[in-house]
Amino acid sequence: MKAVIIACDFPSRATTLDFLRRFTGEKPFVKIGMELFYGEGPDIVREIKGLGHSVFLDLKLHDIPNTVGRAMRNLATLGVDMVNVHAAGTRAMMEAAREGLLSGGAKDAKLIAVTQLTSTSVEAMRGELLIDKPMQDTVVHYARNAHAAGLDGIVCSPLEAAMVKTACGQGFLTVTPGIRYPSGSMDDQARVTTPQKAREIGTDYIVVGRPITGAEDPVAAYRQVAADFIG
Repeated sequence: MKAVIIACDFPSRATTLDFLRRFTGEKPFVKIGMELFYGEGPDIVREIKGLGHSVFLDLKLHDIPNTVGRAMRNLATLGVDMVNVHAAGTRAMMEAAREGLLSGGAKDAKLIAVTQLTSTSVEAMRGELLIDKPMQDTVVHYARNAHAAGLDGIVCSPLEAAMVKTACGQGFLTVTPGIRYPSGSMDDQARVTTPQKAREIGTDYIVVGRPITGAEDPVAAYRQVAADFIG
């Protein structure tokens, strides 16, 4: 099932809830990231879930396996629908995250791994991270590690989604930020594509922030993105 996830990268509970109240005819899937979660705490997740929204908790956990496993066990109690870790944390860390999520009772939550951020350019990957492999090879390799660790999918740019599907199977989820329209600003994204192209590529979820949240009419913008991506 395809879905548009709105990135609710707002600084406060009040701003977030004011935004969500605009949606009187639907309950969009929303992403809660570090800014909102660290500012408002776990209760913001419970409140948004209570309003009827599915929640992708985007905290990108990356630590030693025991720490990530215990943290994930706590996050499981929030009832999130999707949560993530960094694939660079190794298979052992991803396996611990999966065990923590299950032991916390979140059997239906999707656990995904970030491969390379859509803000990371090839130049930064080589010059700063010292990764000499091509971007696409690196993303696919990380995806294979996540698949082997028992995760449900990965976060990647739309440009790598088709390759990940080929490498890991059509049932392995791809969640793709970096969605922009040609007329819009790329902001801090380096690897982007349109909702229509993401649909053609076959990705499962797209994460869209400023093209919706920064629009004059966010509800209309959301519906347009959904129409372009889902059809």
